Amino acid sequence: MKFKVTNWQEYEAGLRRRGSLTLWITPDALAGWAAPRRKTRGGQPRYSDLAIETTLMLGMVFGLRLRQNEGFLNSVLELMALDLTVPDHTTLSQRARTWKPSSKSNDRQSVAAGPIHVLIDSTGLKIYGAGQWLEEKHGAKSRRGWRKLHLAVDADGGEIIAHSLTNQGTGDVSQLEPLLDQIDEEIGQLTTDGAYDGTPTYHAVLRHSSGARVVIPPRSNAVERPNVQACCQRDGHIASMQIDGRLKWQTSTGYGKRALVETAMGRYKGIIGPRLRALSCLAQQTEAAIGVTILNRMLACGRPKSVRFQASAGAIK
Repeated sequence: MKFKVTNWQEYEAGLRRRGSLTLWITPDALAGWAAPRRKTRGGQPRYSDLAIETTLMLGMVFGLRLRQNEGFLNSVLELMALDLTVPDHTTLSQRARTWKPSSKSNDRQSVAAGPIHVLIDSTGLKIYGAGQWLEEKHGAKSRRGWRKLHLAVDADGGEIIAHSLTNQGTGDVSQLEPLLDQIDEEIGQLTTDGAYDGTPTYHAVLRHSSGARVVIPPRSNAVERPNVQACCQRDGHIASMQIDGRLKWQTSTGYGKRALVETAMGRYKGIIGPRLRALSCLAQQTEAAIGVTILNRMLACGRPKSVRFQASAGAIK
Protein backbone atom coordinates (compact mmCIF):
# COMPACT_ATOMS: atom_id res chain seq x y z
CA MET A 1 0.00 0.00 0.00
CA LYS A 2 1.52 3.31 -1.12
CA PHE A 3 0.39 6.90 -0.63
CA LYS A 4 1.33 10.05 -2.52
CA VAL A 5 1.03 13.64 -1.28
CA THR A 6 -0.81 15.63 -3.94
CA ASN A 7 -0.20 19.11 -2.48
CA TRP A 8 3.48 18.76 -1.69
CA GLN A 9 4.49 22.37 -2.52
CA GLU A 10 1.74 23.85 -0.37
CA TYR A 11 2.44 21.39 2.45
CA GLU A 12 6.19 22.05 2.32
CA ALA A 13 5.57 25.80 2.54
CA GLY A 14 3.38 25.19 5.58
CA LEU A 15 6.13 23.17 7.26
CA ARG A 16 8.54 26.07 6.76
CA ARG A 17 6.02 28.53 8.22
CA ARG A 18 5.90 26.48 11.40
CA GLY A 19 9.48 27.47 12.17
CA SER A 20 9.20 31.11 11.10
CA LEU A 21 10.29 33.79 13.58
CA THR A 22 8.00 36.37 11.98
CA LEU A 23 5.73 37.67 14.73
CA TRP A 24 3.02 40.27 14.74
CA ILE A 25 0.88 41.68 17.52
CA THR A 26 -2.58 43.00 16.71
CA PRO A 27 -3.95 46.23 18.23
CA ASP A 28 -6.42 44.13 20.24
CA ALA A 29 -3.55 42.13 21.74
CA LEU A 30 -1.67 45.34 22.59
CA ALA A 31 -4.75 46.73 24.31
CA GLY A 32 -5.36 43.45 26.16
CA TRP A 33 -1.78 42.83 27.31
CA ALA A 34 -2.34 44.38 30.73
CA ALA A 35 -4.85 42.80 33.09
CA PRO A 36 -8.21 44.60 33.44
CA ARG A 37 -8.80 46.51 36.63
CA ARG A 38 -9.90 44.15 39.38
CA LYS A 39 -13.20 45.01 41.10
CA THR A 40 -13.01 42.38 43.85
CA ARG A 41 -10.76 42.17 46.89
CA GLY A 42 -7.14 41.11 46.43
CA GLY A 43 -4.05 42.25 44.60
CA GLN A 44 -4.19 43.71 41.09
CA PRO A 45 -2.57 41.38 38.51
CA ARG A 46 -0.23 43.10 36.08
CA TYR A 47 -0.66 40.83 33.05
CA SER A 48 -3.76 39.44 31.38
CA ASP A 49 -4.29 35.76 30.66
CA LEU A 50 -3.60 36.59 27.00
CA ALA A 51 -0.10 37.82 27.89
CA ILE A 52 0.58 34.70 29.94
CA GLU A 53 -0.72 32.47 27.15
CA THR A 54 1.38 34.20 24.50
CA THR A 55 4.57 33.95 26.53
CA LEU A 56 4.06 30.29 27.46
CA MET A 57 3.12 29.40 23.89
CA LEU A 58 6.29 30.91 22.41
CA GLY A 59 8.41 29.12 24.98
CA MET A 60 6.75 25.79 24.26
CA VAL A 61 7.11 26.16 20.48
CA PHE A 62 10.84 26.83 20.71
CA GLY A 63 11.54 24.49 23.64
CA LEU A 64 12.59 27.18 26.13
CA ARG A 65 12.59 27.11 29.92
CA LEU A 66 10.81 29.91 31.76
CA ARG A 67 13.88 32.13 32.23
CA GLN A 68 15.02 31.68 28.62
CA ASN A 69 11.43 32.29 27.53
CA GLU A 70 11.41 35.60 29.39
CA GLY A 71 14.64 36.69 27.71
CA PHE A 72 13.48 35.55 24.26
CA LEU A 73 10.27 37.57 24.33
CA ASN A 74 12.07 40.58 25.79
CA SER A 75 14.46 40.64 22.84
CA VAL A 76 11.61 40.22 20.34
CA LEU A 77 9.64 43.14 21.79
CA GLU A 78 12.76 45.33 21.75
CA LEU A 79 13.31 44.54 18.06
CA MET A 80 9.67 45.41 17.40
CA ALA A 81 10.09 48.69 19.34
CA LEU A 82 7.07 47.88 21.52
CA ASP A 83 6.83 49.32 25.00
CA LEU A 84 5.54 46.16 26.65
CA THR A 85 6.85 44.42 29.73
CA VAL A 86 7.29 40.64 29.74
CA PRO A 87 6.09 38.40 32.59
CA ASP A 88 9.07 37.17 34.57
CA HIS A 89 9.64 33.46 35.15
CA THR A 90 8.16 33.55 38.67
CA THR A 91 4.97 35.16 37.42
CA LEU A 92 4.71 32.61 34.59
CA SER A 93 5.10 29.73 37.04
CA GLN A 94 2.43 31.09 39.38
CA ARG A 95 -0.07 32.23 36.75
CA ALA A 96 0.13 28.91 34.88
CA ARG A 97 -1.81 27.38 37.80
CA THR A 98 -4.72 29.80 37.42
CA TRP A 99 -4.63 30.47 33.67
CA LYS A 100 -7.95 30.56 31.86
CA PRO A 101 -8.00 30.13 28.05
CA SER A 102 -8.84 33.21 26.03
CA SER A 103 -11.90 33.13 23.77
CA LYS A 104 -9.75 32.80 20.64
CA SER A 105 -7.70 29.86 21.90
CA ASN A 106 -10.72 27.55 21.75
CA ASP A 107 -11.91 28.60 18.28
CA ARG A 108 -11.92 25.88 15.66
CA GLN A 109 -9.66 26.51 12.67
CA SER A 110 -12.23 24.81 10.43
CA VAL A 111 -15.93 24.29 11.06
CA ALA A 112 -17.61 21.28 9.51
CA ALA A 113 -20.75 21.78 7.44
CA GLY A 114 -22.49 18.75 8.93
CA PRO A 115 -22.08 16.10 11.62
CA ILE A 116 -18.46 15.25 12.38
CA HIS A 117 -16.63 11.98 12.89
CA VAL A 118 -14.94 12.03 16.30
CA LEU A 119 -12.02 9.80 17.31
CA ILE A 120 -11.14 9.39 21.00
CA ASP A 121 -8.11 7.87 22.71
CA SER A 122 -5.63 8.57 25.51
CA THR A 123 -1.87 8.46 25.99
CA GLY A 124 0.59 8.82 28.84
CA LEU A 125 2.89 11.78 29.46
CA LYS A 126 5.84 11.52 31.83
CA ILE A 127 6.18 14.00 34.66
CA TYR A 128 8.92 15.02 37.05
CA GLY A 129 10.47 12.18 39.03
CA ALA A 130 13.35 9.73 39.12
CA GLY A 131 14.49 8.65 35.68
CA GLN A 132 14.22 5.11 34.39
CA TRP A 133 17.99 4.59 34.62
CA LEU A 134 18.03 5.73 38.27
CA GLU A 135 15.15 3.41 39.09
CA GLU A 136 16.78 0.39 37.47
CA LYS A 137 20.27 1.13 38.84
CA HIS A 138 19.50 2.16 42.40
CA GLY A 139 15.86 1.21 42.88
CA ALA A 140 14.82 4.82 43.42
CA LYS A 141 11.11 5.46 43.45
CA SER A 142 9.59 8.26 41.42
CA ARG A 143 7.85 11.01 43.35
CA ARG A 144 5.15 10.94 40.68
CA GLY A 145 4.41 8.68 37.78
CA TRP A 146 2.70 10.06 34.70
CA ARG A 147 -0.43 11.82 33.52
CA LYS A 148 -3.08 10.73 31.05
CA LEU A 149 -3.84 12.98 28.09
CA HIS A 150 -7.29 12.26 26.64
CA LEU A 151 -7.87 13.55 23.10
CA ALA A 152 -10.87 13.89 20.79
CA VAL A 153 -9.88 14.39 17.14
CA ASP A 154 -11.88 15.40 14.08
CA ALA A 155 -11.34 12.48 11.68
CA ASP A 156 -11.76 14.66 8.58
CA GLY A 157 -9.46 17.56 9.49
CA GLY A 158 -7.13 15.96 12.04
CA GLU A 159 -7.74 18.83 14.46
CA ILE A 160 -7.88 18.20 18.22
CA ILE A 161 -11.35 19.41 19.22
CA ALA A 162 -11.36 18.38 22.90
CA HIS A 163 -8.86 17.27 25.51
CA SER A 164 -8.41 16.62 29.22
CA LEU A 165 -5.45 15.79 31.45
CA THR A 166 -5.89 13.47 34.42
CA ASN A 167 -3.79 11.39 36.77
CA GLN A 168 -2.65 7.92 35.82
CA GLY A 169 -5.39 6.13 37.75
CA THR A 170 -8.31 7.78 35.95
CA GLY A 171 -10.31 5.47 33.73
CA ASP A 172 -10.78 6.35 30.07
CA VAL A 173 -14.58 6.01 30.18
CA SER A 174 -14.87 8.60 32.98
CA GLN A 175 -13.43 11.29 30.66
CA LEU A 176 -15.80 10.62 27.78
CA GLU A 177 -18.50 13.04 28.94
CA PRO A 178 -16.01 15.86 29.76
CA LEU A 179 -14.66 15.50 26.22
CA LEU A 180 -18.12 15.50 24.67
CA ASP A 181 -19.08 18.61 26.66
CA GLN A 182 -16.31 20.51 24.82
CA ILE A 183 -17.75 19.63 21.40
CA ASP A 184 -20.50 21.92 20.14
CA GLU A 185 -20.98 20.29 16.73
CA GLU A 186 -23.35 17.43 16.03
CA ILE A 187 -21.57 14.08 16.08
CA GLY A 188 -22.27 11.75 13.17
CA GLN A 189 -19.97 8.94 14.30
CA LEU A 190 -17.76 8.33 17.31
CA THR A 191 -14.99 5.76 17.02
CA THR A 192 -12.75 4.55 19.81
CA ASP A 193 -11.08 1.37 21.04
CA GLY A 194 -12.38 -1.49 23.17
CA ALA A 195 -11.43 0.20 26.45
CA TYR A 196 -14.60 2.31 26.11
CA ASP A 197 -16.90 -0.65 25.42
CA GLY A 198 -19.96 -0.65 27.64
CA THR A 199 -23.45 0.78 28.13
CA PRO A 200 -22.28 4.08 29.76
CA THR A 201 -20.35 5.01 26.61
CA TYR A 202 -23.35 4.49 24.32
CA HIS A 203 -25.61 6.43 26.70
CA ALA A 204 -23.19 9.38 26.85
CA VAL A 205 -22.75 9.62 23.08
CA LEU A 206 -26.47 9.33 22.33
CA ARG A 207 -27.28 12.00 24.93
CA HIS A 208 -24.96 14.36 23.08
CA SER A 209 -26.19 13.45 19.58
CA SER A 210 -29.21 11.20 19.41
CA GLY A 211 -28.50 10.08 15.84
CA ALA A 212 -24.81 9.33 16.34
CA ARG A 213 -23.28 6.06 15.24
CA VAL A 214 -20.99 4.53 17.89
CA VAL A 215 -18.20 2.26 16.63
CA ILE A 216 -16.45 0.36 19.43
CA PRO A 217 -15.15 -3.21 19.12
CA PRO A 218 -16.96 -5.35 21.71
CA ARG A 219 -14.97 -7.60 23.99
CA SER A 220 -14.14 -11.08 22.75
CA ASN A 221 -16.60 -12.63 25.23
CA ALA A 222 -19.37 -10.07 24.65
CA VAL A 223 -22.92 -11.35 24.18
CA GLU A 224 -26.00 -9.67 22.77
CA ARG A 225 -28.49 -8.10 25.18
CA PRO A 226 -31.69 -7.70 23.16
CA ASN A 227 -33.69 -6.43 26.14
CA VAL A 228 -31.48 -3.36 26.55
CA GLN A 229 -32.63 -0.76 24.03
CA ALA A 230 -29.61 1.54 24.39
CA CYS A 231 -27.23 -1.25 23.35
CA CYS A 232 -28.85 -2.07 20.00
CA GLN A 233 -25.81 -0.71 18.14
CA ARG A 234 -23.50 -2.82 20.27
CA ASP A 235 -25.59 -5.91 19.56
CA GLY A 236 -25.26 -5.15 15.85
CA HIS A 237 -21.47 -5.05 16.17
CA ILE A 238 -21.42 -8.35 18.01
CA ALA A 239 -23.63 -10.02 15.40
CA SER A 240 -21.57 -8.60 12.53
CA MET A 241 -18.32 -9.90 14.02
CA GLN A 242 -19.79 -13.33 14.57
CA ILE A 243 -20.94 -13.53 10.95
CA ASP A 244 -18.19 -11.77 9.00
CA GLY A 245 -15.25 -11.66 11.40
CA ARG A 246 -13.39 -8.74 12.98
CA LEU A 247 -11.48 -7.60 9.87
CA LYS A 248 -14.58 -7.24 7.70
CA TRP A 249 -16.33 -5.46 10.56
CA GLN A 250 -13.48 -2.94 10.75
CA THR A 251 -13.71 -2.28 7.02
CA SER A 252 -17.49 -1.88 6.97
CA THR A 253 -17.59 0.49 9.98
CA GLY A 254 -14.56 2.62 9.10
CA TYR A 255 -12.83 1.60 12.32
CA GLY A 256 -9.44 1.99 10.62
CA LYS A 257 -9.73 5.78 10.90
CA ARG A 258 -8.99 5.42 14.60
CA ALA A 259 -5.32 5.39 13.60
CA LEU A 260 -5.64 9.15 13.03
CA VAL A 261 -6.03 9.84 16.76
CA GLU A 262 -2.87 7.81 17.38
CA THR A 263 -1.19 10.01 14.77
CA ALA A 264 -2.31 13.09 16.73
CA MET A 265 -0.83 11.65 19.91
CA GLY A 266 2.41 10.95 18.06
CA ARG A 267 2.46 14.57 16.83
CA TYR A 268 2.01 15.82 20.37
CA LYS A 269 4.90 13.76 21.72
CA GLY A 270 7.12 14.50 18.72
CA ILE A 271 6.56 18.29 18.63
CA ILE A 272 5.56 19.29 22.16
CA GLY A 273 7.38 16.46 23.94
CA PRO A 274 6.70 13.15 25.72
CA ARG A 275 6.82 14.68 29.20
CA LEU A 276 5.35 17.60 31.12
CA ARG A 277 7.71 20.23 32.47
CA ALA A 278 5.38 21.82 35.02
CA LEU A 279 5.42 20.43 38.55
CA SER A 280 1.88 21.12 39.80
CA CYS A 281 -1.19 19.43 38.36
CA LEU A 282 -2.93 22.73 37.51
CA ALA A 283 0.14 24.03 35.67
CA GLN A 284 0.40 20.71 33.82
CA GLN A 285 -3.19 21.10 32.63
CA THR A 286 -2.31 24.57 31.34
CA GLU A 287 0.76 23.15 29.59
CA ALA A 288 -1.29 20.45 27.89
CA ALA A 289 -3.99 22.95 26.81
CA ILE A 290 -1.42 25.29 25.25
CA GLY A 291 0.30 22.32 23.59
CA VAL A 292 -2.98 21.31 21.94
CA THR A 293 -3.51 24.90 20.73
CA ILE A 294 -0.01 24.92 19.21
CA LEU A 295 -0.63 21.68 17.32
CA ASN A 296 -3.89 23.01 15.88
CA ARG A 297 -2.19 26.24 14.80
CA MET A 298 0.59 24.27 13.10
CA LEU A 299 -1.96 22.05 11.38
CA ALA A 300 -3.71 25.14 10.05
CA CYS A 301 -0.43 26.27 8.40
CA GLY A 302 -0.60 23.31 6.03
CA ARG A 303 -1.62 19.69 6.02
CA PRO A 304 -0.86 16.94 3.50
CA LYS A 305 -3.49 15.62 1.12
CA SER A 306 -2.52 12.08 0.26
CA VAL A 307 -4.05 9.56 -2.12
CA ARG A 308 -3.51 5.85 -2.32
CA PHE A 309 -1.93 4.38 -5.45
CA GLN A 310 -0.76 0.99 -6.64
CA ALA A 311 3.02 0.68 -6.97
CA SER A 312 4.25 -1.10 -10.08
CA ALA A 313 6.14 -4.35 -9.70
CA GLY A 314 9.24 -2.90 -11.36
CA ALA A 315 9.48 -0.15 -8.76
CA ILE A 316 9.83 -2.67 -5.93
CA LYS A 317 13.36 -4.05 -5.44
